[in-house]
Amino acid sequence: MMIKNNHQKGFTLIELLVVIAIIGILAAVAIPMYKQHLIKARMAEAVNAIRYIAMGMTTYRQDLGTVGLTWPDCPDVAAIHSSLGLGIAAVSRIGAAQIDPATGTIQATLANIDGTVDGQTLSLVPTENPDGSVSWTWSSTVPTVYMPKK
Repeated sequence: MMIKNNHQKGFTLIELLVVIAIIGILAAVAIPMYKQHLIKARMAEAVNAIRYIAMGMTTYRQDLGTVGLTWPDCPDVAAIHSSLGLGIAAVSRIGAAQIDPATGTIQATLANIDGTVDGQTLSLVPTENPDGSVSWTWSSTVPTVYMPKK
């Protein structure tokens, strides 16, 4: 006599619900982290453009051959282009940029990044060292998690 085995293969409802719950928990942690890294990646474009302006300003100062801090007067992106020869108008992450001729501070208004940082300013402030070199310091109104390291 033959005995039938009605044992079905597969997952129970409880096992499927546990798997769905685990996926939900992982997604709840991963999505905010993804958004934060996306903002940091977009900020990198603006940071690189500001560093590019700083390099142009250092070259401008060296070309003048003056002692002490001498900075160009650039109230907007067009003036930065004409004074320093830098084409940053194509950088979509910067809405506006200017250079303060008295302090040499580069100030850029962020745009097209994310609602948490759009419209805020990112500044790079020069300091002359005793040996004549210039060191730069970041300041900003953006949250510290998005600030450039150095």
